[in-house]
Amino acid sequence: MLSANIRRFTVEDYHWLTDKGFFAEDDRVELIRGQVVQMAAKGTAHEVCLNRLLKVLIKGFADDRAIVRCQSPIVLFDNSEPEPDFSIVQYREDEYLAAHPAATDVMLVIEISDSSLDYDRVTKIPLYAEAGIYDYWIFNLQQNILETYCEPYQNNDEEFGYRLKRIVLPNETIALPNFPDLVIDLVNIFPPVGRS
Repeated sequence: MLSANIRRFTVEDYHWLTDKGFFAEDDRVELIRGQVVQMAAKGTAHEVCLNRLLKVLIKGFADDRAIVRCQSPIVLFDNSEPEPDFSIVQYREDEYLAAHPAATDVMLVIEISDSSLDYDRVTKIPLYAEAGIYDYWIFNLQQNILETYCEPYQNNDEEFGYRLKRIVLPNETIALPNFPDLVIDLVNIFPPVGRS
């Protein structure tokens, strides 16, 4: 019986492949634990939610307290460079020209999830928790709720997760972690129920 020989990539390998044109401009991939993963296609509800949230976040951070990154890489380990829908990162004058933000720069990660919901829970929760990302949000478009996760931990089996999970309903408001003055009214973010 033949055993599969899976090639694991480092971030450095991944950048080299990108620079050499191995991936097309419109390829939607990210590096997760050494594997190049094809990202789920974005439906119309995902795009509506993303655009609505982008407007709110850009307006909220116009004062340079932090930087809003949309579908941009963050480097978590030497083998993981996900591209979450949003990351709120520490302000830097060069806007991370020298290198993508590292886990220590990240204040909040946000994923908008429809078909990718299981992946964003099963794969991304332990990844972000292990990297020490304190706050992780999932805009769950299947149920039209916001799932917020905070306080990463490691259990005795060396598995990573978050201690606290909170559900926020689409008719409620929530303040952004570390920015209590930035309150998001979710009724303005979630697409109407019955979307296509």
